[in-house]
This record gives sequence, C-alpha cells and structure tokens, in this order.
Amino acid sequence: MHLGFSSMNTADDPAPQLLAKTLEDAGFESLWYGEHSHIPVARRTPYPPGGEMPAPYRKMMDPYVSLMAAATATTTLKLGTGIALLMERELFSQTKTIATLDRLSNGRVVIGCGVGWNEEEFENATNLPFKRRYSALKETVMAQRVLLTDPEPEFHGELIDFDPVWFDPKATRPGGPAVTFGAMGPLGVKHAAQWADGWMPVDVAMPNIRQQIKDFRQLVRDYDRNPDDVAITMVVMAPVTADLLKSYRDMGVDRCNIGVGMENWDKPEVVMPMIEQFSKLIPEL
Repeated sequence: MHLGFSSMNTADDPAPQLLAKTLEDAGFESLWYGEHSHIPVARRTPYPPGGEMPAPYRKMMDPYVSLMAAATATTTLKLGTGIALLMERELFSQTKTIATLDRLSNGRVVIGCGVGWNEEEFENATNLPFKRRYSALKETVMAQRVLLTDPEPEFHGELIDFDPVWFDPKATRPGGPAVTFGAMGPLGVKHAAQWADGWMPVDVAMPNIRQQIKDFRQLVRDYDRNPDDVAITMVVMAPVTADLLKSYRDMGVDRCNIGVGMENWDKPEVVMPMIEQFSKLIPEL
C-alpha cells in the first residue's frame, strides 16, 4: 500500500517544491492538493462537517500550478488533485492544463475529483445544473478522456456537446491520467464503480469501512469491471497509527492519504515534523 500526503495548499503552507522534495525523499508515493477557486461570502450551503468553515478554504492556491512546481523538484512523486472541481472550469482549457501537466511531469498526474459541496460556488462557476452534478461530472470526465485520446475528438452528451476538434497534447496514457472519484453517498459510490479509475472515500464518514469496501468491489463487478482495476484511495482523517494504516492495507486499500488535521490547517510548522514521523511507517506498509 502506498502513502500519500494531502495539503490545503495555501500561500502559508510549505512551498510546493520544498514539500514535494521532502515527501519524495521520505518515501511518500504522492502529493495531493485540493481546489476551491473561490468561496462565496454569503452562502446557504452548510459546511459538511458542521460548524464554521475553516478559514484556509478562502486561501487555497491553484492545484495545477502548484503541482507543476512540485514536479520540477521531483522525479518519481505522483501529483494528485484531491479533489479537483472539474465542472467549475471551462472544459477545453482545463483539459489542456491537465494534459500539459501530465506531459511535463512525465505521466505522474492522478486526478482526484468530486462534485463539490458548495452550491453557491458551483453556480458562480458553471451553467451546468447542480441537481444533475453527478451526471455532469461523468460527462466531463468522458469528454476529457476523448480529448486526451482521440485524433479528432468529439463528444455528444446530454449536458456537454461539441463537434470534432483538434486537441493536443495527448495524454501519456490512453484516456488520460487516472481519475479517482471522491464520493461517499450511494449515488456517488455507484458512479465511482461504474466509470472511475478509482474511488476516494473518507474514513471517518464510513460507519463500517470493511463492509463498505467489500460492497464497493462487488458493485464494480456488477458493472462488469474488474475490482483490481479500480484503485481505492482512503483519505485518512482518523488519528493515524501504524495499526490503522495496516488495517486499511489488509482491507484492500491501495493508497492512504494523510495530512495535518483540520485543527492544524493554519499551522504550517507542524507539516515537516509530521512527514518525518509517518515516513517511518512506510517500510511496514
């Protein structure tokens, strides 16, 4: 099982080049940056964990630019978005950005994506219907795969439609970088099983992790897919211990993403000691 590291990616955090090089030298497999282009000042949507939304959400930098900086300082570290809000950017421009990062990093990109939780943010950024966001995300990913693969791509869906275009560069792997879907509800999990290259759940939101992983793998089979082809990345929000990570490994989790807890998102001084501490567990995983 691999160990990844997630960061809020604010200007107050360790610079991407420094963080990435430190992670690679410590034996981590990947670095993951999330995405919020903006946060509406006035919103109806409650913060999912409850309470006030943490202030670092307002200060997040662009994940793709930061991952490109991380790529320049490393050679093997995988570069993940965790998670990218794919529907909140213009399709062609965003796919070009992903393709460029993929090329310049020699194929080290993994796209973690989701439908987002902030309805007002979503509506500011796109005309896609929020109530159909799961179908819209599926079409967005399908359209990106066509753009990144076909010589003269075209796509004709219910929500996304374009005639043949010339689009380069193509991706380093067929269909583009692996896309892992961060979803927890029944509809999102079904979508992940149906079309995603991976599933990215959050451990503290899972009442029965072992059974839910078994159920997910069966759901993948129900869609006539091989569960071994759909990687599971566990976002670890529970207190990290060697026993916890080993238990996830034994359940069939392919990667665990750890990072500083919400209470420390605005304390960059805790990042490097945390990396040093948990790098010692990597040989055991």
